[in-house]
Amino acid sequence: MKEAEIIKNIKARLGIEQLNEMQRRMMRCHSQSVMLLSPTGSGKTIAFTIPVLRSLDAPARQVQAVIIAPSRELVQQIASVVRTIAVGYKTVAFYGGHSMLDEVKSLSVTPDIIVATPGRLLDHINRNNLNLSSVTTLVLDEYDKSLELGFHDEMRRVVRAMGSFRLVILTSATMLSDMPAFLPFRKPEIVDFTQSDDNPRERMTIVRVESAVRDKIDIAIDLMRSLNNGKVIIFVNHRESVERVYDMMRKVGLPVGMYHGGLEQFDREKAIDLLNNGTTPILVSTDLGSRGLDIDAVQAVVHYHLPTSKESWTHRNGRTARMGADGVVYVITAEGENIPEYIEYDRSYVPTGKSENPITAGVITLYFNAGKKEKISRGDIVGYLVNKGGLDASKIGKIVVKDHCALAAIPVEDAKATLNAITPHKIKNTRVRVSILR
Repeated sequence: MKEAEIIKNIKARLGIEQLNEMQRRMMRCHSQSVMLLSPTGSGKTIAFTIPVLRSLDAPARQVQAVIIAPSRELVQQIASVVRTIAVGYKTVAFYGGHSMLDEVKSLSVTPDIIVATPGRLLDHINRNNLNLSSVTTLVLDEYDKSLELGFHDEMRRVVRAMGSFRLVILTSATMLSDMPAFLPFRKPEIVDFTQSDDNPRERMTIVRVESAVRDKIDIAIDLMRSLNNGKVIIFVNHRESVERVYDMMRKVGLPVGMYHGGLEQFDREKAIDLLNNGTTPILVSTDLGSRGLDIDAVQAVVHYHLPTSKESWTHRNGRTARMGADGVVYVITAEGENIPEYIEYDRSYVPTGKSENPITAGVITLYFNAGKKEKISRGDIVGYLVNKGGLDASKIGKIVVKDHCALAAIPVEDAKATLNAITPHKIKNTRVRVSILR
């Protein structure tokens, strides 16, 4: 794919006016082996997608590039970006929790690019669903995280199924002490943006909030009621704690969602979608939510529990103060807790429990039980809500279309009338059930 076309698609289809320095540096990179070191929220996916697409030949009904990432959420995020830029090339995503039948059907026409978790890709290889001998470009994204999760053997076995490489890219948040022996990765070009001029810490205010008792739930609720409207992620250390904090905040009327590894895939995706569209602007999460997720404009991060490591501290904080924006990090401490030396405060704060512009859910989410596989698009949903629901197009918020469902955010005050108006009508001559997603 020609570089000029890649840049044109990035600007026109992603709405990005100008590439950042890391993306420009990767555009100038022509090495066969590349190690990209970058912090969370730096535009890394676009950065490595540029040389990946540049390495592709014309579509030829064979897999040319594989991108491996450690989590299903990261796979979905990468695939969305790549699919948007790689016009004319077929991109598919494989990950656990996704319909295997749908994935197999997506191989009826061989894709040019596969984005996948290691385990699910190996599953397809073992089932003889695909041939990777034609692959010449490989990306291992967040390779350090893949090692932490024990994916080394899966990645090694996947790579053995591939041909000879013309481009291999590894990305990581930290420099690796050992390069993977299963890769032709000798003397890689290091593209290091971990110490770039854009220092998120300079845009981040770290605030200590002291709890008078060991149980921090009351002070956390007061803090949520004290903040101005915007997205907030509250980090805790255990799944059980996520559910307890979520339940307590929900009982007092706060618009809150929860996210942890014990939830079903649909519920995890729903939690992020409802955070992003404003239905539940507060999210309680384990460290699983600290990286690999596409979350817009988080105004504040709250450490309900102190992080268990410096890496956890860094990744949690990386959810705010992204892409040049400011952010606030609140650390709730209780008497007797040992504060790690890497936590340094800019100031202290005592929540009042009141705000002139409190966090509220101004929208609700409509759930459509049909999606891409039923040939439903964002445009179809907009037209349906406007023409059949009588809703002004400017009032329609984020729309997410998945394989077999879709979500659309609309104002709370318009929900009842809109739902009543559209219920009798079909969308694209298809009867679709629409409901409010709770």
